[in-house]
Amino acid sequence: MTDLAGLLGLGDRELISLVGGGGKSTMLFRLGDELTAAGKRIVLTTTTKMGRDQTTVVETICRSADTRYVIEALDKPGPVMIITGGDDHKVTGPPPDVVDDLFKEPKIDYIVVEADGSRGRPLKAPAAHEPVIPSLSTVVVILVGIEAVGQPLGEVTHRIEEAVRFTGLDSNHILTPADCAAILVHPEGALRACPAGSRVFIGLTKANSTADQQAARSVTDAVGLLAPDVTVVTVPVAG
Repeated sequence: MTDLAGLLGLGDRELISLVGGGGKSTMLFRLGDELTAAGKRIVLTTTTKMGRDQTTVVETICRSADTRYVIEALDKPGPVMIITGGDDHKVTGPPPDVVDDLFKEPKIDYIVVEADGSRGRPLKAPAAHEPVIPSLSTVVVILVGIEAVGQPLGEVTHRIEEAVRFTGLDSNHILTPADCAAILVHPEGALRACPAGSRVFIGLTKANSTADQQAARSVTDAVGLLAPDVTVVTVPVAG
């Protein structure tokens, strides 16, 4: 299994924000497990909402974003998941400025944040108030499920009205790799919210079949033409 930390070239301390479409939660928990296994002290959280059932894979839950309680929780095995609210179906975490304050605590090695929602869709065209990225994020990964390629824009995209505005395409248009790339790196999309100085990646998920891998290569090529400073990686998570 591919080492996600190596794939992203992570340093000794990072604040990693995961945004976009399919695979955010899976990647969040994979990074938590990998980095904990490497002996690091890891905090996981969300600045938006995530499914309550998804958080059951984490043993240590901290119900406060107060640094004192988070540090105490880190003495237990495994990563710490911060949950500060929610209901029977969804959980919420601290706002981005509180995540920034936590990252200033040197006893925390890594914070991984699910900083966007996509309602299960593989592709996301964010509205003006999205994504919710902490300003001290050192790494931002914009995720997309490669299964969006070859599907109607309206069926696989969250915030379809934004996607139509970005591209001028009809909601019934069948997405090409170039279309997906145009949405991912549109100047009014997720790139707009990435902090200055952060390392930005496009993460392609679910590239399992030969056809998916070819589509992933085509998206990579298209991103390279539109945004050569953005690194594209194929992320080995199921989505």
